[in-house]
Amino acid sequence: MLERINLHGVASFTGTHQSLPSLRPINFIYGANGSGKTTISRVIAAPDRYPSCGLVWERDVALETLVYNRDFVTDNFTSRMRGIFTLGQQDAAIIAAIEAARMEVADIQRAIEARTATQKEKQSDLDVLDEAFREECWEAKVKFEGKFKEAFQGVLNAKASFADRMFREANDNKRDVHALEDLERRAATLFGETKQRESLIAAFEATQFAAIHSSPVLGRSVVGKDDVDISGLIKRLGNSDWVKQGLQYFHDDRCPFCQQSTDAHFRAEIAEYFDEQFNKDIEDINRLAEDYASRSRSLLSQLDSMLANPSSYLDIASLTQLRSRFQSVLSLNQQYLERKKKEPSEKVMLETFVDIFHEISDVISAANTKIAAHNELVDNIVTERAALVGDVWRYVVEESSLAIGTYRSRSSDLRSAIDGLGKGIDSKSSAKIAKQAELTELEKTITSVQPTVNAINQLLLSFGFRNFRLATAGSDQLHYRVIRADGTDAGETLSEGEKTFITFLYFYHRISGSVSESGTTSPRVVVFDDPVSSLDSDILFIVSSLIKKVFDKARDQASSIKQVFVLTHNIYFHKEVSFDPSRGTDRRNFETFWIVKKMGDHSIVVAHPTNPIKSSYEMLWHEVRDDARSSLTIQNTLRRIIENYFLIMGNVNRDDIVSMFEGEDQLVCNSLFSWINDGSHSIHEDLYLVCDEQTVESYLRVFKAIFEKSGHGGHYDMMVIPR
Repeated sequence: MLERINLHGVASFTGTHQSLPSLRPINFIYGANGSGKTTISRVIAAPDRYPSCGLVWERDVALETLVYNRDFVTDNFTSRMRGIFTLGQQDAAIIAAIEAARMEVADIQRAIEARTATQKEKQSDLDVLDEAFREECWEAKVKFEGKFKEAFQGVLNAKASFADRMFREANDNKRDVHALEDLERRAATLFGETKQRESLIAAFEATQFAAIHSSPVLGRSVVGKDDVDISGLIKRLGNSDWVKQGLQYFHDDRCPFCQQSTDAHFRAEIAEYFDEQFNKDIEDINRLAEDYASRSRSLLSQLDSMLANPSSYLDIASLTQLRSRFQSVLSLNQQYLERKKKEPSEKVMLETFVDIFHEISDVISAANTKIAAHNELVDNIVTERAALVGDVWRYVVEESSLAIGTYRSRSSDLRSAIDGLGKGIDSKSSAKIAKQAELTELEKTITSVQPTVNAINQLLLSFGFRNFRLATAGSDQLHYRVIRADGTDAGETLSEGEKTFITFLYFYHRISGSVSESGTTSPRVVVFDDPVSSLDSDILFIVSSLIKKVFDKARDQASSIKQVFVLTHNIYFHKEVSFDPSRGTDRRNFETFWIVKKMGDHSIVVAHPTNPIKSSYEMLWHEVRDDARSSLTIQNTLRRIIENYFLIMGNVNRDDIVSMFEGEDQLVCNSLFSWINDGSHSIHEDLYLVCDEQTVESYLRVFKAIFEKSGHGGHYDMMVIPR
């Protein structure tokens, strides 16, 4: 059964989306000609032709649709109409077997629908579970994206894709779990911008200082010869260094200290005291001091270069502190050496910096270890990057292991249930196909087109149509043709009413049969679209009576007719076909009522809780009451009310009513009665035919005044109050 009809983008349904929801077994749709009724019947007949519209079927099971509209009349009233196969009554046992097979097919279908409904519930539960899992996975993505964005490439912008990757990694990734710090270190090298190899930091070599520190001249008192006469004096005074320093000022045989003249012997004694050994020691001291200073500058420069252009793997803070300590020791030792130069007789011992040297070497070694690892990664970047991506996913999966475990367990249960139900549905569907094939074969044994000919001809006779009838035609006698009493073809000489009626009877029997030897009992939806067009009132009553029999079948769950739609513009037919003495003020639980109408250039569909069609006169007043009235038709509506009430029912003189008004209102009143005299299709050259809002209000105001001035205000009040 149809649950809903959606309409948009076809014919006059070009405004807002329209729909007929919550449909029931019997559905009445009223609308004026051109309002869009036939469009609805065409959508039901061939939804594939109208992709912007749609039909929603109960349990998603589409039924056969049989639609009577002008398209059906055009397509089927031909010189040779296809025969309608119906079940005969020759063999009661076969009839019973057909009924049993049909009931079994229905039972299988109900089982399929029940399993399908349960499967949908399970699928809905799985969809909710999937969505919750996607959200949990997305939280993990947000948490680690800043650090490992490269590992998530390809699934960064889709929650479903990210969750699918998480679940796949949870099932397939068997790598060891690495520490987050290790992953971050590797990511710094492998992810982001393309990395380059880094040079190792040069080793910090200070072995050359060992010779300086161990030089014996530093721990020895450097003085002149002992066997020179003047040596005793110098030794006794302890001023060897002072004398040595004064020699640079000893010129012209004058003592640089006391300024007294000296002789050659004194000069010789001084020269002999500071002999070759002394001078060699002094040169060694000077050389040691210079080497120490030079090598100190070199090592400090090396450290400064490391700090000025540091490697990202170098512990800059530690190295800066060590450099400061190292410089302090070097400076102190240089001071010792400078003192040794000035006072060679003094013994000095340089401060050791072995501990500092080892600490500096350790810092450099640690950095070089990391640089070597970095270079190894760069050299194997494709392999290492893939390994890192796997390790990152393994870590993220481990962090979300609880959520993944819960999802795996629950989703597995739901998927198993869905798969099991699917297999059950497939099994039942196969059984249904087999049973339908059996039913088809049973129907073929006793179906015939002749019973339909007999039934239609009987109806024609009973309704007074004696000058034509149906007969079988064709070599196979499986078609129909319309003939006169003398057997001649009558198809080209029938009136429009006769064509319409016989085509309706053909459709009426098609409802209970099939145009093939099988399918006579398949479930179906029936649509009657203006079936009384071109028919007189007597035939209108006959058609409504026949359609009511179809209603009875639609209410019978055992019937193949599951739903009926009746669309019409004829108020009298609508009242007749929808009449139900058992209906109270509200519609019954198996029926719906709709009105389709034009609003401007667009069609709209309005649902009604009760039968909206009371009488044509009431319908006219309904349009007056409706705030959404059409400005194009309201003048004609007012005219028809006045014509019905005053001239036909009340026999009131038109001139008497017009004379009650003056000025512009009299023109308005007169124009309404002019339409009555000239007919509703005549054209008047006056401004009151311009249907703007102000004009409509003028007509409504004068319309009300006509009733009030003529003493019929009570009737106006009664009709404009909604009931």
